[in-house]
Amino acid sequence: MKKYDGLYIFAGSARDEVLDKAIESATAEITNLSGKILSTEVLGKKTFARPMKKRDNGVFVKIRFELAPTSIAALTRRYKLVDEVFRVQILAVDERLEAMLVQQAEDAKVREAAKAAAAAEAALEESAVSVEDE
Repeated sequence: MKKYDGLYIFAGSARDEVLDKAIESATAEITNLSGKILSTEVLGKKTFARPMKKRDNGVFVKIRFELAPTSIAALTRRYKLVDEVFRVQILAVDERLEAMLVQQAEDAKVREAAKAAAAAEAALEESAVSVEDE
């Protein structure tokens, strides 16, 4: 099983009940192929740069899932038959890049915490010096 990010564009309105059904049908295709849904993020309704198939906007949804690499072609073929899915782009997740980005974010948090601690210590020393001067 390999991790994938799927960017889906759903045609139609951004009403919650219609969108939920469309997302459910898209995720059902993944689970039918023995895949596992990891996360779903609705990115919102966006306008296209130019009209496609007489449509000028769509609802963008990012779905992260695990699936066998041999099943990706079958999944894209199935999406061509689902009316709610206007467009789909599936990209493999680079595990090394993702781990590096997580590490960089953790390092940045540690640096910020160290800066905050140093600033608090400097302020405490300064207040202690001003008390001694009085």
